[in-house]
Amino acid sequence: MIELKRLNAFVTVVEVGSITRAAELLFIQQPPLTRLLQGLEQEFGVPLLQRLPRGVIPTEAGEVLLQEARAVLARAAQLTAAMQRAAQGEQGRVRIGFTSSAALHTFVPALLRRYREIYPAVSTQLEESGSGELLAAVVASELDVAFVRMRVKDMPELEMEKVLEEPMWVAVPAGHKLAAQTTGQPLKLEDLSNEPFVLYRRRAGQGLYDAILAAYVRAGFSPHIVQEAPRLTSCLSLVGAGLGISIVPESMTRLGGDGVVFLPLDAATQLSAPLYLARREDSHSSAIINTFCQLVKSQLKAD
Repeated sequence: MIELKRLNAFVTVVEVGSITRAAELLFIQQPPLTRLLQGLEQEFGVPLLQRLPRGVIPTEAGEVLLQEARAVLARAAQLTAAMQRAAQGEQGRVRIGFTSSAALHTFVPALLRRYREIYPAVSTQLEESGSGELLAAVVASELDVAFVRMRVKDMPELEMEKVLEEPMWVAVPAGHKLAAQTTGQPLKLEDLSNEPFVLYRRRAGQGLYDAILAAYVRAGFSPHIVQEAPRLTSCLSLVGAGLGISIVPESMTRLGGDGVVFLPLDAATQLSAPLYLARREDSHSSAIINTFCQLVKSQLKAD
């Protein structure tokens, strides 16, 4: 295995055409440099330099070694730079999970776009799923970070920080009597007391599921749940099919949907949809995760 410093010494000698001058540039004595060159020739079994009365020039074999050595040294310099970028969180891979509603909020796409602009050498692996599945993937180190809708207390391995909070809206089938209202007044939960309700499955979205049920309890009644859906997008499809109404984060209104009308919900219901960023407690040694989380914070301040 040829050491990089030996290749660098050979290239320097050829480029300046003098062992004496090369020794000065390399900050070594001439005799050790001469022995180094002789060692290379013995190792390859061919002469690499032709000694002239004044200086040296490479032999044909030396010319080949010169080109190959330059390529190796350039690749080694690139490798060193890549390691430095990785240590600063500027190169590598980050695995990001998000819920379907998080992807529809303007904050998350804008964040990912800015992240790619600032750190083009970092590849992003994206995965969409329910909050429960995403948190389990972060704990299992299958994801680095995840944007989820619920905060958990029974996963001490996780560190969670609230990113934002958005209002909830009522999704009703087009042609529904509520959709025909022209007063513009936000709906109260009492207005929904007798409506068939389509709800996001608790296993996938425990946070939103529990928040909605708690709001109904505060209002003094329970929702008439006729169907549970695995995704919020599925809820909207069922609403559009006329199976019932649903309550979804405001960001879901950007998705629209055939046969679905969105109506504002009264703030007195105290219903909102928080968005959290989850990471592992032991992930602070990862420069790339730290860099991503710092960008989240700076993006929030910018917004």
